[in-house]
Amino acid sequence: MKEKLVRFGVSLEAELLRRFDAYIGAEGCSNRSKAIAGLIRKEFVSDALSGGGTVAGAVTVIYDLGARVAVIKLTGIQRANAGIIISVQRVRLDRGSCMEIMAVKGSGVKLKALADSLAAVKGVKHAALSVTGGPFAPSGGGA
Repeated sequence: MKEKLVRFGVSLEAELLRRFDAYIGAEGCSNRSKAIAGLIRKEFVSDALSGGGTVAGAVTVIYDLGARVAVIKLTGIQRANAGIIISVQRVRLDRGSCMEIMAVKGSGVKLKALADSLAAVKGVKHAALSVTGGPFAPSGGGA
């Protein structure tokens, strides 16, 4: 069931409103209400991430296929964090690089620690956490 929409007024300086309209136009947002709702949701997710609330997202890692020790360490880190990693997709980018995309759900603090530990492995070229949803109820791992 859809939630009931509530109207409310917002007062802004003219220049701030002009910049906001330019921003949402560039983002392709259809109206101010959707843009404001999106910014509020984004802030709630950010708050949940930094405050340790349960969030969902993805950790993307690109690493050197020739670094065998890196592959072993990455696998070990993933196994140690099985409670927050929902699934992993591995894609070979070229002869020397592989990308792994991990769907994750858990405490924002734990997800950040996971991404940081993966980034610290020698042979990892790039690692990033992207939180796309939340807050969610905690789970015992998986979906």
